Order: sequence, then C-alpha cells, then structure tokens
Amino acid sequence: MILGAGNLLLSDDGVGIHAIRHLQETLEVPEGIQLLDGGTLGLDLLHYLEGVSRLLIVDAMETGQPPGTFQRLAGEDVPAYLSVKMSPHQIGLPDMLFAAKLRDLYPDEVVIWGVQPATTEVGLELSPQVAAQMDLLIDHVLDELVRWGFDVRRKRRAG
Repeated sequence: MILGAGNLLLSDDGVGIHAIRHLQETLEVPEGIQLLDGGTLGLDLLHYLEGVSRLLIVDAMETGQPPGTFQRLAGEDVPAYLSVKMSPHQIGLPDMLFAAKLRDLYPDEVVIWGVQPATTEVGLELSPQVAAQMDLLIDHVLDELVRWGFDVRRKRRAG
C-alpha cells in the first residue's frame, strides 16, 4: 500500500495527497498495490492495513533541511519520525501504527518518504520549492516499488 498523508488545505502539508493523485493519473498500478489518499484520517486508516505486508507513506516531514529536501526512513527509524509532530494529522499516524502493532496488523516493512515543506500556511497549491520536486518524489516511490519486486509502468499518453 502507498499511503499519502496530509492536509490539502495547508499547502505543502498535502504533498502526500498530491503524490497519490499524481500516481493515480500517471501509473499503471500493478496488481497487489493499493494507492490510498489517507488525508488526515489517522486511526480511521487502521482497517486498511489488514493484509498489507508493505506500507509506503508519503508525507510532509519537518527535517530542518531546505524546502523540498527528501528523507527516507525505514525500520527502526520510523518511530523517530512519528515522535515529531509537525501537523495535526501526524497525531493520528503514530496512533494508527501503534494500534496496528497492538492488533498485529503492522506491516512487515514500513517505509516513509518525507518532504521538507516550505510552508504549511492555508493554501491549495504546493509551494514552488516542493512542486519542483514532485517528479523526483514520484521516482523515489517507483524505485521503492521496483525494490519490492513490482513491475511499474507509466500510463501511455494519448496522441
């Protein structure tokens, strides 16, 4: 499962949702992959984890780096990301993953691709710095799918 988290109303905080929408528009989604716009649902996402062996989360992440900088976390690094609350939806993600562990629903592998936001002010568009990195973010997500053994292909454009 690829889970895009965030709030579309808060500019770069919605980068995970923008990434999911981009993947839906441009990727021939391989069988066995689910794309999920998780928004700010938090614990309400728990039931989606049933039967999920690998979870890739795309989200805004406060790293202290320049806007648009990527950070990949996996394994033991995931709890460190979840302990830093950058926005209201992240209160729900740690709770959801903790509850998944308690209910034995925690995926075998969890990877987070985070992007340093430039702004989380009210706005529907990504900042220019984060928008400029969207293609590279999608490449990172696709590389992760290939690493997991999936054959990924982009949709052919008409014309």
